[in-house]
Amino acid sequence: MKTPTAVVWDVGHVLYDWDPRYLFAKLIPDSVELDWFLSHVVTKAWHFQSDAGRPIATMIAELSARFPKYADLIAAYWPRWLETIPGPMPGMLDLVAELDAANVPQFAITNFGAEFWAMFRPTAPVFDSFGDIVVSGVEKVAKPDPAIYALALARFGLAPSEGVFIDDRADNIAAADTAGLIGHVFVDAADTRMWLAGQGFSAAAAK
Repeated sequence: MKTPTAVVWDVGHVLYDWDPRYLFAKLIPDSVELDWFLSHVVTKAWHFQSDAGRPIATMIAELSARFPKYADLIAAYWPRWLETIPGPMPGMLDLVAELDAANVPQFAITNFGAEFWAMFRPTAPVFDSFGDIVVSGVEKVAKPDPAIYALALARFGLAPSEGVFIDDRADNIAAADTAGLIGHVFVDAADTRMWLAGQGFSAAAAK
């Protein structure tokens, strides 16, 4: 087995926090109604349609027709979507910076709507140092579909076992392992740092 030389990241819940609740808690003061809205109207499952390439305008129109009472709140989702990302996961951007300083090649495979990515990417200069980023909404194929890993490995120029992959979902990691990446389920920065050091990335042991 080859010693891995590159780190491939997931984005949501690994490098950056994300949850529609951060936005709608500002717009729906009643906690019971907020919980109902997030479990029946603007659900994560609904949002994930964008990860596979569905246009957000189409999604909003369809959902508003189903829930006309909440049309104004649904309409707010797109222009105020950046408010669903409160910031980076603790300690993770420091780890990325340390790996970059050590000239470790870094990439990303992310389930992310193309339109949301276009909005978010300019706010996240951490990705300026990445060699490439495969965005599911752009490619219209999402993790854990094997096709997105095959595409990523080809674009990144990585042979089997040359890259490690950190993602917060076990099913995505299982698919990555099958594709030839060395996967690890994300817990937090300290756990990730320890695991990377164990894989031979000495920069991860800097702290």
